[in-house]
Amino acid sequence: MLREYSDEEVKADIMNRLMRKGCWGGKYLPVDSLVHWLSKRVKRDGRRVRGLIRELIKEGYLLAHKGGKTISLNPALCREIIEYIEKVIEK
Repeated sequence: MLREYSDEEVKADIMNRLMRKGCWGGKYLPVDSLVHWLSKRVKRDGRRVRGLIRELIKEGYLLAHKGGKTISLNPALCREIIEYIEKVIEK
């Protein structure tokens, strides 16, 4: 069932999924897989998720690999990422 999630909730969910998979630095996950998983729960399908992933890359929370086809969490911002996830998900 689709629900209207805020942009902050979707960003936190993206980072939480990457964190649970252990995707920090050199270990990465394909963007298409992540978009496919999230588009089942988020309205406006993959376009919104891809846009939020691009925003997270610009903000420095995510690192792009292989020409932007794969992403991972930035290990230099480990503490900030964990705090952001906890703050948004606990709301």
